[in-house]
Amino acid sequence: MIHYALGIDIGGTNIAFGLVSSEGEILFEVSFPTRNFEQPTDFVEFIHQFLSDKGVLDEIIGIGIGAPNGNHFTGEIRFAPNLHWKGIIPLADLFEKKFHKPTILTNDANAAAFGEKLFGNAKDLDDFVTITLGTGLGSGIIAEGELLYGHHGIAGEYGHIRVVHNGRLCGCGRKGCLETYASSTGVVRSILELESAHKSSSKLPSLEKPSAKKVFELAAQGDQFAQEIVEFTAEILGSSLADFAAFSDPQAYVLFGGLSLSGESFAQKVKMYMEANILNIYKDAIEIRISSLNDKNAAVLGTAASIFWKTIQSKTK
Repeated sequence: MIHYALGIDIGGTNIAFGLVSSEGEILFEVSFPTRNFEQPTDFVEFIHQFLSDKGVLDEIIGIGIGAPNGNHFTGEIRFAPNLHWKGIIPLADLFEKKFHKPTILTNDANAAAFGEKLFGNAKDLDDFVTITLGTGLGSGIIAEGELLYGHHGIAGEYGHIRVVHNGRLCGCGRKGCLETYASSTGVVRSILELESAHKSSSKLPSLEKPSAKKVFELAAQGDQFAQEIVEFTAEILGSSLADFAAFSDPQAYVLFGGLSLSGESFAQKVKMYMEANILNIYKDAIEIRISSLNDKNAAVLGTAASIFWKTIQSKTK
């Protein structure tokens, strides 16, 4: 019998889950809007019933969950600003009681780091940082082959480092956080903020439901206002990564999800602004890579990888 890890990725917009083998083979993946589940218990019950109907419960060796503000040590989601589930949610405990399987909960960006290390574009790296660019912005830090959790289990909240004094209001309650500028929602907010300087021929202000994807598409087609937003986003992100280098001295940053799907052109812009603002001792020493998991069920691979990562680490100690 092939055993699988259940990988679950909880985002502000969607929840994805599926079964993954230790070789990175995905048995299946499904996705639902997060708001389909009014309470976390509704979500746990739904997944258990779904997998029971498929007859695969006995093939699961463990459950890996990636979530915003996920605390690895406590197994809790704590005050996630981009989730409609509020307060402190003991999600790992809820899954363990229902499934009777070991459960690891971690920050969604940490899960992305696991996935990149085991299955993706960081197999050759022992020091790197994943930057997740979705509804919000997170970071997963691998240093000397180990994931950095921090004392409280919540290291890597780089999206909430303030980059603009008294800037945009963030879901965390503060102003000027990086994720309010360099995330999918941040890009959409830039449309309104920068609209006064746009060219009259731009299609962006007339869009009924603008999105980051559409901004990047129009930028590639030559829309000058869209290009201004992409440039603005890359400058803030690149400058911030320059500062972050002084903390962890990575071999590379791996851009994951959301904005990174626009490809190498955006990565090159980020790299340019990073090099323009970085300390001399780090110049030309840090790569900007695009996740190779973005088209490979990345969220589920990353969260399932946390289970396999734990197995690998226990064998090496």
